[in-house]
Amino acid sequence: MEIYLDNSATTKVCREAADAMMKMLTENYGNPSSLHKKGIEASKALENARQYIADALSCQKDEIYFTPSGTAANNTAIFGAVNANKRRGNRIITTSLEHPSVNECMKKLEEQGFEVIRLRPDINGAFSPAELMNAINSKTILISIMAVNNEIGTINPINQIKSALRRVNSQALIHVDAVQGFGKIPLNPAKTGIDLMSVSAHKIHGPKGAGALYIRKGLKIHPHLVGGGQEKGMVSGTEPIPAIIGFGEAVRALPNVTAELAHIKELRDYFVREVTKTDGVHINSPADALPYIINLSVTGVPSQTIVNSLSEKGIYVSAGSACKKGHRSEVLTAIGLDGRLIDSAIRISLSRYTAKSDLDEVVSAIDSIAKRIRR
Repeated sequence: MEIYLDNSATTKVCREAADAMMKMLTENYGNPSSLHKKGIEASKALENARQYIADALSCQKDEIYFTPSGTAANNTAIFGAVNANKRRGNRIITTSLEHPSVNECMKKLEEQGFEVIRLRPDINGAFSPAELMNAINSKTILISIMAVNNEIGTINPINQIKSALRRVNSQALIHVDAVQGFGKIPLNPAKTGIDLMSVSAHKIHGPKGAGALYIRKGLKIHPHLVGGGQEKGMVSGTEPIPAIIGFGEAVRALPNVTAELAHIKELRDYFVREVTKTDGVHINSPADALPYIINLSVTGVPSQTIVNSLSEKGIYVSAGSACKKGHRSEVLTAIGLDGRLIDSAIRISLSRYTAKSDLDEVVSAIDSIAKRIRR
């Protein structure tokens, strides 16, 4: 038996993406910057993939820039926006629950003299639009807030950021890290007034090594990675064509987002009902969280003990963000969760390949482990 429920860390590559990548690796292997036939064929494939991502975000193809990862997209967006607008001000607004690829950027910017305001989350992990509006002043140049929290699944009200800026007549740019939300919830950056949006391939059954950054048409930001001038000078370095084509095919293979969201919610609700029948199981994710992500605690049983015990049974979950391995969850700490719950928390993340029978096995395994450890 093998049940994979760590999809927020990474997903298995779908067959459509894997087949397309093999073709690019063995047949259409040209450099897209080369002017011969092989290069032109690779360039055409690259542009097709760009269109697929653009279609998924309801934006124009020339607003999509490929990056080596979601982390690279976040770094490009944040440093690029700040460096292009630092003469207008030095205040940046974010939250205390951001992914390390955003939070570490903020720490670097603070070292450079920028003022970083971190909005405090409520018990459900969401930021307050009222607090956001109060934090905006004439020196605010960037707001960077994730669409979906990667540990507890909180869906942030990113559609309210632009209206908050309008109320105080601010020209600050908006960046959204949508890595955990892309392909799972409807996203339309242009409609919601977002200037920059980061997405990634390996969270939607595409390969590792490919991400993308939406940059609103007409917006000028500074490149963070320079060199050969690829991606119109925004992200230099030879494009990893196999990974990018795999990204595009993974997007094409996505089921209808709204219908799949409803299906996953049914699975999540079923799992929560069953797993909470075990004494001491506490659900840490808010009720309205993205149903793909379920953070729970088995009180009295350390997180790593549960993870290891489940792994021995062929069930794979995580103790939190894969990017913060070995550290106590800053997210659960920030929302004020009791320390005993934090120390026994695990994250279960579903995908379109998750079956109800898989969840039955997990419920049984957690109940068995809890009884054995507490004995």
